[in-house]
Amino acid sequence: MPDQGQSDEGGPPPSGSTVTKDKPAGSHRRADNRMAGWLPSVTVTFASIALALLVGAVLILVSDREVIESFSYFFSYPWDAFRSSASAIGESYKALVTGSVGSGGAITATLERAAPLICAGLAVTLAFRAGLFNIGAQGQLVLGAICAGYVGFHYDLPPVAHVVAALAAGLAGGALWGGLVGLLKARTGAHEVITTIMLNYVGAALLTYLLTKESFQQPGSDNPRSEKVAADATFPELLGVHSGILLALLAAVGVWWLLERSTVGFELRAVGANADAGRTAGMSVAKVYTLAMIVAGLLAGLAGAQQVLGHQDSLTANFGGSIGFDAITVALLGRATPLGTVLAGLLFGALSTGGLAMQASAASTPLALTQVLQALIVLFVAAPALVKAVFRFRESDDGGAVMAKGWNS
Repeated sequence: MPDQGQSDEGGPPPSGSTVTKDKPAGSHRRADNRMAGWLPSVTVTFASIALALLVGAVLILVSDREVIESFSYFFSYPWDAFRSSASAIGESYKALVTGSVGSGGAITATLERAAPLICAGLAVTLAFRAGLFNIGAQGQLVLGAICAGYVGFHYDLPPVAHVVAALAAGLAGGALWGGLVGLLKARTGAHEVITTIMLNYVGAALLTYLLTKESFQQPGSDNPRSEKVAADATFPELLGVHSGILLALLAAVGVWWLLERSTVGFELRAVGANADAGRTAGMSVAKVYTLAMIVAGLLAGLAGAQQVLGHQDSLTANFGGSIGFDAITVALLGRATPLGTVLAGLLFGALSTGGLAMQASAASTPLALTQVLQALIVLFVAAPALVKAVFRFRESDDGGAVMAKGWNS
């Protein structure tokens, strides 16, 4: 029989024939299509960041007293207005960059700020890919911090066992809080947006209540503040940064593998795309919803554990700040992908730490401006048509729009 790579006459294969020894052409087309789909999305994202910085520059000008005064006599000495404007914008954005990545200490602060944002963002991302809106990362983070902190300061364990036990407790606390949402969704049909928001309040109230108990309060103090975790229960440092950032990156890799390389991940994505179709194909939608929220809660619990075990923070009524809510914008900017969430978390961590440097710079830029920049970036990312119109990009079906169910990419 002739070889499959040759024609019947024994010569070279005719033009257009398929050689089975080579990789199928379809795989190349799929890879090319996937890359082509990513490129417009990345372009729009970077354009959104640039547009947000441009609008931020305008806000810097209108909030700077020297710039405003120089424009009062613009027609007499216009160069004063230009000089003061350039100085205000340059000083502010220079401080933003140097304060976030300009030194070893700045990079450390950025990474440690980004770590819980990445993990909480992954919690939102994973749920979105399963067709669920996890607004409860804040509550899951708080429960994870409560459990991790309690084990960290209440028990006396050997060094390695102590940090492992505290971390496991934090993961379990977050998974439990997320699992409640998934179970309610699966068994009763309760909408996850409502239940996650309500559980945020329950988690905050539970923390406030526990801080009034002697077992949580600092010895000899009536202040609503817990003890700090023992030194043996804190994350070890790697190159000057606590190892929580490494756990965040490993969590991102794990989420990617779960979604893209596992059977469970296929079910998550299938149900997220169309729950009815998944049910028809024999998938248990109830199991998918419950599992998705358990894993999402676990990731948010990891974010809470990073805060209390990484910084040795005491638990307070305002513990965690707005990390759980910022995670929603991180997931949005990352377009519900693990890699995008990591990059968005690093960006938001840089904006957060750099904002303090902007406030302390010669321009004395208000700290609230960094929050405005974050909001503008998300606004422009969520409105790609506006960004394309401003930069006159060619229209293309890049799949970058946020989907109502699952944010499939």
